[in-house]
Amino acid sequence: MLRRRLPEHHFEDHPRDVGKLVMGLVATLAALVLGLLIASTKSFYDTQTAELQSLSVKIVGLDRVLGEYGTAAGPARAELRRVVEEGYRRLAGTPDAASIHLARGEAAPAIIAMRQLVRALPAETDAQRQLRGSAVQLAGEIVDTRLLMSEQVNASLNWPFVLVLVFWISVLFLGFGLYTPANATVVAALLMGAVSVASAMFLIDEMSRPYEGLIRVSAAPLQLALMQMGQ
Repeated sequence: MLRRRLPEHHFEDHPRDVGKLVMGLVATLAALVLGLLIASTKSFYDTQTAELQSLSVKIVGLDRVLGEYGTAAGPARAELRRVVEEGYRRLAGTPDAASIHLARGEAAPAIIAMRQLVRALPAETDAQRQLRGSAVQLAGEIVDTRLLMSEQVNASLNWPFVLVLVFWISVLFLGFGLYTPANATVVAALLMGAVSVASAMFLIDEMSRPYEGLIRVSAAPLQLALMQMGQ
C-alpha cells in the first residue's frame, strides 16, 4: 500500500540502494538478537531441567539417609514424601498452576519445615550424628535449589530485547514490501518468512516459561524419585 502511494522517484537506483543497505543492517542486527534470545532461553530451559534432575537426586539421597537413620526419622521422611508428591502433582497437572506454584515459591515453607524436622533428629551415637549431618546438608541443598529455581522463573525473559527485536523485524518486512512489486510469489515468500520468524518467537516464549505452555519441563525426574523413595 505504501509503495503505491509513494512517487516513482523514491524507487530510483540510489534511494533503493540506500534502502537495501539499511535493510541489510537491520537484518544483521535482528539475526544477532534473535539468535541471542533463542540461545539464552534454551540455556534457561536446560538449566531448569538440570536443576530439577539434581533436585530429584538429592531428594532420593536424603530419603535413603533418613531410612538408614531409623524410625526416629519417620516424620521427616513422611514430610519429605508429601512435599515431593505435591510438587509432582503440580508439575504433572495444569501448566498454569505449576508455573504459578513455582514462581510464588509456595513449596518453600513446606520444604523448610521438612528441613527443621531433619535438624531436630536426636543423635545419640556417632553413626546417628554422622547421618544427621549428611541429612541436614542434603536438606539444605534441596531448599537452596528450590529457591534458586523460583528466582530464575521470576526473571526468565528480558522483554525489552523482545520488543526491540519485533520493531526491527517489522521494519525489515516493511522494506521487503516497499521495494518489491506485489505478486503471488512475493506474498508467498513474505508469508513463509513471517511464519519462520514467528516460529522462532514462539520457541523463545515457550522456553522462557518452562512450566507452562507446550514445551514444558518434564516431571519424570520427580516421578522416578517417588518410585525410589521408601526403598
